[in-house]
Amino acid sequence: MFQTRRRAALVAIAAAFSIALTACGGGSDSASSDGKVLRLWHYEGPDSAMGKAWNEAIEEFEKTHPGVEVEFEEKGFEQIQKTAPMVLNSSDAPDIMEYNKGNATAGLLAKQGLLTDLSPEVTERGWDKLLGPSVQTTSRYDENGHMGSGKWFGVPNYAEYTMVYYNKELFEKHGVEVPTSYDEFTEAMDAFVAAGVTPLANAGAEYPAQQYLYQLALSRADRDWVDAYQRYDGKVDFHDDAWTHAAGTLADWADKGYIGKTSTGAKAEDAGVGFIQGKYPMLFSGSWWFGRFTSEATFEWDTFLWPGSELTLGAGGNLWVVPSGSKNKELAYDFIDITMRKAAQNTLGNNGGVPVAADPAAIEDEKSQQLIENFNTVADRDGLAFYPDWPVPGFYDTLVSETQKLLNGSASPDKVLDNLQKAYDSGVPAQ
Repeated sequence: MFQTRRRAALVAIAAAFSIALTACGGGSDSASSDGKVLRLWHYEGPDSAMGKAWNEAIEEFEKTHPGVEVEFEEKGFEQIQKTAPMVLNSSDAPDIMEYNKGNATAGLLAKQGLLTDLSPEVTERGWDKLLGPSVQTTSRYDENGHMGSGKWFGVPNYAEYTMVYYNKELFEKHGVEVPTSYDEFTEAMDAFVAAGVTPLANAGAEYPAQQYLYQLALSRADRDWVDAYQRYDGKVDFHDDAWTHAAGTLADWADKGYIGKTSTGAKAEDAGVGFIQGKYPMLFSGSWWFGRFTSEATFEWDTFLWPGSELTLGAGGNLWVVPSGSKNKELAYDFIDITMRKAAQNTLGNNGGVPVAADPAAIEDEKSQQLIENFNTVADRDGLAFYPDWPVPGFYDTLVSETQKLLNGSASPDKVLDNLQKAYDSGVPAQ
């Protein structure tokens, strides 16, 4: 999300409730801290894997931290994305919050001095031993806010990656085989179009459309390409083979009806709900939808990795960050610690999440086992390529507007790539 987690857009709601919790000092979670308040923000829905695990973590926190009042607010992803720098530079900053990872988000806040350096806690509590190298990449930022090295400014307690969700009943109804190659993928979409069905759910007004674009580029890319784009380790040319293929193909897909023309104004929630309602046979998006589809879809569905690509979008999950202005940092550290323990991790894994430290034997759901196995497949081949909006501040909005142009035909692929190059180059810091 991706996103930019990107991620399924949530309606911004605020709910405050009080729970008796206990503060701890120096890594202990049993000492009383009467009169203190822990302010917690995140944007996961209560039925999501993360929402369920974190609610259990709050209950555990309550048991071990009597005497502390917790004020919890669920925020929308877009709301935090747009307002975090302003909020964290004010007296309204929470004590702990979920925040998007990457140079343009967590890296930018770290560079601005708005986040607490968690390095001592990471070492003391052993969180670094639970997170693999590819997951750690988005947790650490140097003095320029570049990810991959330097101090720890965030801790993910889950991972995420993208895949193709597909409606097994629609595939069976129209006699379409599950594709195992890129050619079979396009053949499947042709078959649906011939039957009058738009194959792919999409949302041009938010992250899904730009993730289609990035995945198409990744299908022609390698790790050096990703590192150049994401970590400034080389020259980035938006007219190279990968980006040229991506822009031309996405425009072609819109012309062929693989993606609906009317989806240019749709939001991520629209795409997800459209898939849940059985309107579309496929949706390419992240593991953050998995739990919701499990609970809301009334048809049989499954997933497969994008055919013909070693790379896909993904990373460690969004980060627990502790704002510099947090008034109760020790409490925040204790809450993070609870979310990293086996109980919370197993809950994540059994509810459609991708845990970083679960007990494999404790994951009972067959679909969840496959979700974790596919993630391990991607991670083992170093296939996590992060998200397209991460490299420079403000690039998310640029990608939204430019992919909309590809979908509605208001600009040529070549012109769109020109615009992306200009925006990217203007945001890359001097080396």
